[in-house]
Amino acid sequence: MNLFESAENNIETEIESLRAEINHHNELYYQKAAPEIADVEFDALLVRLRELEEANPELITPDSPTQRVGGRAEGFKPFVHRVPLMSLDNSYDLDDLRAFDERCRKLADGRDFDYVAELKIDGLSVALHYENGILAAGATRGDGSVGDDVYSNVKTIRTIPLKLKGDYPERVEVRGEVFLARSVFEKINAELDMQGEKVFANPRNAAAGTLRQLDSSIVRSRRLDIFPYDLLSGASKMFATHWEIFEWLEAKGFTVNPNRALCENFDELTEFIGAMQAKRDSLDYDIDGVVVKINQTRLQQEFGATTKAPRWAIAYKYPAMQATTRLNAINIQVGRTGALTPVAYLEPVTLAGTVVARASLHNEDEIKRLNIKLGDYVLIEKSGEIIPQILQVIESRRDGTEIDYEFPKNCPVCDSEVVRPEGEAVTRCTNPDCPAKVKARILYFAARKAMDIEGLGDVLVEKLVDSGIVRTVADLYDLKLEQIAELERMAEKSATNLINQIENSKTRGLQRLLYGIDIRHVGERYAKILANHYRSIDKLAEATVEELDAIHEIGLTVAVSVFNFFRNPRNIETIERLKAAGVKMEIDGGDSASFDENFVGKTFVLTGKLEQFTRDEAARLIEERGGRVSSSVSKKTDYVVAGEDAGSKLTKAESLGVKVLSEDEFKEMIS
Repeated sequence: MNLFESAENNIETEIESLRAEINHHNELYYQKAAPEIADVEFDALLVRLRELEEANPELITPDSPTQRVGGRAEGFKPFVHRVPLMSLDNSYDLDDLRAFDERCRKLADGRDFDYVAELKIDGLSVALHYENGILAAGATRGDGSVGDDVYSNVKTIRTIPLKLKGDYPERVEVRGEVFLARSVFEKINAELDMQGEKVFANPRNAAAGTLRQLDSSIVRSRRLDIFPYDLLSGASKMFATHWEIFEWLEAKGFTVNPNRALCENFDELTEFIGAMQAKRDSLDYDIDGVVVKINQTRLQQEFGATTKAPRWAIAYKYPAMQATTRLNAINIQVGRTGALTPVAYLEPVTLAGTVVARASLHNEDEIKRLNIKLGDYVLIEKSGEIIPQILQVIESRRDGTEIDYEFPKNCPVCDSEVVRPEGEAVTRCTNPDCPAKVKARILYFAARKAMDIEGLGDVLVEKLVDSGIVRTVADLYDLKLEQIAELERMAEKSATNLINQIENSKTRGLQRLLYGIDIRHVGERYAKILANHYRSIDKLAEATVEELDAIHEIGLTVAVSVFNFFRNPRNIETIERLKAAGVKMEIDGGDSASFDENFVGKTFVLTGKLEQFTRDEAARLIEERGGRVSSSVSKKTDYVVAGEDAGSKLTKAESLGVKVLSEDEFKEMIS
């Protein structure tokens, strides 16, 4: 053996040794919670492995620990599930659960069976596909038939093995629930808050938002986790019992939730459910119930499923989380339309595992309905809402120190008069230059669905408006580098990036502009219809109410709103300034297709794998021609476009007599 071959063998040996050591420490840290080395030592091992692989790319393997770190993706492709990821029927009380037990025993017809009870993790379901033991694909649940391909992101979750241990079939599918630990969630929100960014409402939202990040290095940094709950080989279960599935998953390197139980009867189920409900607040992750499954997989297959859920499983949902606390104050928030929204500020209380200090009060009528006073004790509930709701006042706890609350007659931000139109529940500020309205309008204009100006967040907009530099969205295009750089905590590089983002936004197109300038009642859909119909903002500005009302889907309310918008001199001045700045305000020949009579007013459903278009491209082509894309098939569906491996949507379309188009027929239709 020559010196070159000897060195090459040494490198290969070191790489294999490093991978084994890193995997060993990963297992100790994530699965056994018994780390043996500090994070800095672990990072040093990973850095050394990455250096060796970069110098010897032919030695990189898909299951290497370095492959958990991804780059930026261009978007998510659709992923067709081989076996649909069905949702579960829910039970909200023990009577529902008893009825489920009775149905199962009737279907079993005297045969013995038991149940597996496991926690219902409040996260999002994913399907992981392994080929020859190597993680080859990962997808979100989506609508159950088609999800998003998030392979590059699931690879970054360290509790997902890149390679299964021991022996395994050629192809297996592992299904699990991705979640974010409460402790990690708190750290992420603390960092976002420190950076002046919008924080996540709860761990589930954070997990869902993280898994849909295009930059998988961000996903890796947020330390998502997973608990597996099912295993398939093809369309079949691999073992005689569901309990054996958990044992297999654990043996192959997954972290299986230890809070599970085998239950022989209804009484044992209720005992487990009660024990887990008592333990709920002490867990480091959110749960919203217990999933109950028939343990015997032969009976699972025999019981089958309804159109939406298996007959052999059910989710027992815990009651919505409630707590009593004291109302300290009511503050008014002013939105971009001038709407005054009251928010209750509470004595902090732990609810559903998080500290809650605010609750929604909606509007003046809600305050009157609750008969709420400052200083009242109130019952609050959190049941999936972004912030909790106040259910009622605990009047028996009043001691006479409570103070009546009077809804403001003037805007709390600019002190202008407020009005509440007859028949409406919302009170609005009348000042078009109210700083709160200006800030909200600019944020709306810069949002992703509008002009997509990255970096223009809450904190920066507040500084720009408060300093008097920006008063309208048109002022954004007059900003100078030195003006931004002079603002507190704004480095020159950040200022340069923002100027570039604003410059790039000029080419976003007419539809996004119409959405961003905030014409009342004109959302994303109506903006697209108006843009395609008139193809320039000047022609739209000249349209009469009658002409607008005649457009399919627009209607009189939207027509009047659009007409009035273009009769307001302030709006016209803003548009002229945007035009002078070079913002694109028309559709060129190649930008978009004109409306097509074959599409206008028609509802399309896309299903299966399309070869000639991505799902987003097909949807865009339909909408540009005046059609609408729906996610579900009904009697109102006009066409179903079916690609390869079309599943339940195709079956339903055929049963309802809905016209089914092949991909070639769809292509001919759009051309």
